[in-house]
Formats: sequence, C-alpha cells, structure tokens
Amino acid sequence: MQVSVEELKKFMEQAKSTSYIELRYHEKVLNEIRVSNGELDRIRSVVNDGIGIRVLVSGCWGFSSTSEMSRESVMDTINNAISSAGLLAESKQRKVEKLAEANLAVGTFKPPLNGNLTDYSIEEKIKLTIDSDALTKKYSNKIKATSCVYRETMDQKIIVNTDGASAELFNSKPEFSVTAVAKEFGDSITASEGIGITGGWNDLFDKKSANDIAKEAAQKAIKLLKAKRPKGERTQVILDPGMVGLISHEAIGHTVEADFVLSGSIIKDKIGQKVASDLVTLIDSGPSQFKNGAAGTIFVDDEGVVTGRTVIIENGIMRSYLHNRETAAIFSAKPTGNARAYEYDDEPLIRMRNTFIEPGSYSYDEIIKETKHGYLLKGAENGQADANGEFMFGSQEAYLIENGEIRQLLRGASISGRALDVLMTVDAVGKDFEYDIGTGYCMKYQPIKVDGGGPHIRCIAIVGGIQ
Repeated sequence: MQVSVEELKKFMEQAKSTSYIELRYHEKVLNEIRVSNGELDRIRSVVNDGIGIRVLVSGCWGFSSTSEMSRESVMDTINNAISSAGLLAESKQRKVEKLAEANLAVGTFKPPLNGNLTDYSIEEKIKLTIDSDALTKKYSNKIKATSCVYRETMDQKIIVNTDGASAELFNSKPEFSVTAVAKEFGDSITASEGIGITGGWNDLFDKKSANDIAKEAAQKAIKLLKAKRPKGERTQVILDPGMVGLISHEAIGHTVEADFVLSGSIIKDKIGQKVASDLVTLIDSGPSQFKNGAAGTIFVDDEGVVTGRTVIIENGIMRSYLHNRETAAIFSAKPTGNARAYEYDDEPLIRMRNTFIEPGSYSYDEIIKETKHGYLLKGAENGQADANGEFMFGSQEAYLIENGEIRQLLRGASISGRALDVLMTVDAVGKDFEYDIGTGYCMKYQPIKVDGGGPHIRCIAIVGGIQ
C-alpha cells in the first residue's frame, strides 16, 4: 500500500507537540536470481513497506515504525515514539541540544534511467543469468564451478518533517556478478567480475555485456591458475580504481563518519591538518561525479537533506567529517546529507555514499614507466580495517613491475598498512577514473549500497601473499 506526501503531512500535523517529528514512508522491492553450476537455485522477490517515525522530545530521540497505514496505527506509532523519547529523557545525560539547519528537499527526485527495470520480465532476467553461467562454464574444461547472480532493488520514499522537508524519492539499483572457480592438478583459484549501478537495465550493461562479464571472470580464473605468489615486502604499489575505492571507503571513510569521530577515531581533532600527500583529494558524494550511475548515488538522505559533494581531504588537508543534522550541530558544521536507513523500520545512521579520490595529472603509462620496482594490484577483494585506519585487503591480480615494465602475473596478494601513512606516500595520481565497488554493500549495522573508486594511484604499502 502506498501513501502520499499530503497524507504524511496530515499525520504530522495531528501529532502531539514535539520539538521535531519526521515521517518516512519507504517501499523497498528486492528481486534476486542466482544460478550455480548450471542450476537455477534461487529466485526471490521481497516487497517491504511501512512508515518509520522519529521524534525529538526533551533532547532525546524516539523511534517507532509500522507496516499498517491506517490513521489509527500511524498515530499509535507516533505516540509510541514520543513515549520512548520521554522515557529516555528521564535518564539520559547527554541530550541533543539542536539540529543544524539544512537544505531540506521539496519535490520529486529520480535518477535518470535507460530502460526501467520493471519493463523487463523475470523470464528475461532468468535467461540472462542462466546463459551467462553456462558461458562461464563452457569457457574451459578447467572451470569446475560457477555462480551468476542478478539482483535489483527499487525504492520509493516519502519524507516529511516539521522543519520543512517534503520530498518523494525514487531509486533503481541493479547489479550483476559472475564467479568462476578454476582447478588443475589439485590447485584451484576463484575469480569474479561484476558491476552494480544506480540506473536502468541498459545502463547496467552499457560498457560490458553480461557475456563479456562472464568471459572475463573465466579468463581471469584460468590465467591465475599458473601464477605464483608475491614475496612479502614494503614497496611501491600501483592501485587500480577498485583498490582505491575500497581503501577510500573502508580505511578512510569510516574513520570520518562523525559518530565514529565522537567515539574517538584516529581522525578526531585533525580538521585543518595535513593527513595525506598534496596529490590526494578525497570526496564523498551523493550525486555521481565524473561518471553517471555510481551505485551509492542518492539525491536526498533519510533526514530529508539534499545531498551534495563533501570534500573530506583537499590536497592532503583534512577538511570535513561526514554528518547528519545532529553531529553537524555538535561540530558547528553543515549537514552533509549522510543520514541513511536501509528499510522503513531502520533508524537513519551516518553512512557513506560514493567515496573516491579525484583524478590527477599522470597518464597510466607514465605511472608504470616511472616505477623501478613494485606491483600493480587489480581486483579489490574483501578485507578488514579498524578505527585506527589499519587495513589489510586482498587483490585478485598482482603484476610485478621492474624497471618500468609490467612483468609476471602473481596471485593471492594482499596489501596492508595504516591508511594515513599510505596516503602520505602517494606520489602519482592518474587522469583516469572509475567507480568499481558497486556490487558490494557497506555493513555498518544495516546493509546499504555504496560505491567507491578513483584513478590509478602510486603509493608505498606492505605487499604480502595470502595462502
């Protein structure tokens, strides 16, 4: 069941007196198809909708939600949120003094779409997934296991609050990925390729077809079978856009989320200080920049704040944290539009969107030719990072570089270090740019779509071999 902006406003007007009230209707549609080893093993379609209600009473937040859209249910939910805030106010020491003023959204916001996802049948999507899995398996008799996943989420939101937000939001995020496992003489390697965007069906396959993605996954698995592992050393590394995006998000982005800053992250009290090479400008943006369709794209956050471009690091200098309206008031800053909630019954948290390093002036060939010894790392894989910016991530492909030439392919490489120390060593930033982590989800308490990327960059880090 859907509701309108005007209906939510009526509920808000009928609520008891509070210093602030926010109503967020959210319908999320999730469709997923998975094929493994030639068998269709999952088709699911989930629709979840309801209203999340947040109030500020006596300096404390109250939150409640309902999937029932009747007036009685919504008013009961508002009163539950008010009661919760009132009970919390009796014991909570640290109160919310104010919310920062913000550019609040009014109107309708939609991403540009080339091919609405709903215009394509489930049968077409199933066939594409089955065919791609089959193509991966047929590439070589050394491919022993395959998996292919198509997933799409479509969101409609309506956000109103007592400060003037009144917006209807639409979103469309398809993704497609292929995994291939190659085996020979008891040895095996797993490789994957994929893409996730904000946009339509034709946008998803604008650069590469599903067949191209399948072939690339198989090719990568086969060529890595015979690759050796790198030796461990601290040396120059050239990171592809996917590796840059992963480090930007995991090792830097989380440390500058203002709730983590308040908890004592490594970035605390570093505004205005030099934290990276002069060549590094790091951004978190709601709208896509440089290229349309990044998977983390949102135009309005879940507090109704219009999103924009937030400069986190500018030419090596720390400039901003990522804020919601509460933390922006604490830091005397402007809200950055980073309050995001996964579903209607989730409270908005400070989350990243599209996090990346801006392009520089080097060509890719120049970066390679100027490298006497080091590694080119491609294909970001999962890893870990902590509040101190210490990280370790895997790379699907590593290429040894000697005297400005790319030499042998290596496999099972990892990169580790302390993010700020690594960024200080950046001495070349490429002209190119790509978003390349759009098939992933950020898992900070709630899963949510993000993206990240950048150009190729050269820096110094520890390279090791993953067994």
